[in-house]
Amino acid sequence: MLIHPQFDPVALQIGPLAIRWYGLMYLLAFTLVLVLGRLRMRRQPESGWTPKDLDDVLFYGVLGVVLGGRLGYVLFYKFGYYLAHPFEIFAVWQGGMSFHGGFLGVILAMALYSRLHHKAWLAITDFIAPLVPLGLGAGRIGNFINGELWGRPTDVPWGMVFPQYDMTVRHPSQLYEFALEGLLLFTVLWLYSSRRRPAGAVSALFLLGYGLVRFLVEFTREPDDFLGLLALNLSMGQWLSLPMIAAGVFLWLWSHHQTQPRRP
Repeated sequence: MLIHPQFDPVALQIGPLAIRWYGLMYLLAFTLVLVLGRLRMRRQPESGWTPKDLDDVLFYGVLGVVLGGRLGYVLFYKFGYYLAHPFEIFAVWQGGMSFHGGFLGVILAMALYSRLHHKAWLAITDFIAPLVPLGLGAGRIGNFINGELWGRPTDVPWGMVFPQYDMTVRHPSQLYEFALEGLLLFTVLWLYSSRRRPAGAVSALFLLGYGLVRFLVEFTREPDDFLGLLALNLSMGQWLSLPMIAAGVFLWLWSHHQTQPRRP
């Protein structure tokens, strides 16, 4: 049995200014996008991407993550509460972000960027998809440092007690997500995208990969206490992952169908 170290969520305190580890993980995630994006440009000059393109996409992406993540949490997880307390929607310092909301925010932001800059939408999402997983992994490390989003009770040898919640031995599900959503998904997407693929194929693999991993890890993650398990004993995270999986399958089939020779 392991015990969560109960890290101080504040990394640095300068007078009234508190710099939190979770905020630093967001900063690390956006930095990784820039570093990996420039590496992809050097390795694939035929892509036509420039550092300015990447900077612009990151700006749109940050807006999509922050706005979409917050609104997704409001709509998917605590709609009734925020309907009764609408001004608290803006109290982001109280916590409350949704990956699926942030994902939808990024999709919309990339669609806007595509329209304004006259770039193919799938070309944009195919380029940025392999840049995302390590940033997701950084976010899960932030969850672990904060001692939040802990797992369900377990008797596995590596089970962990989160004393800030209770003394039950639980799955360290944040670390599972770091390993699978972060390291594994990054490795698969980076290797797959190293060769020319049909338009939309890399994006489809991200949708499938993240959706499947998140769906499976949710079986070890404690459901939100204000929601519990929903229909079919699935969590909200699992229900939100199912459309990603379905969209990934559709996009994968569509993408490879476009490359098939037509019969006369």
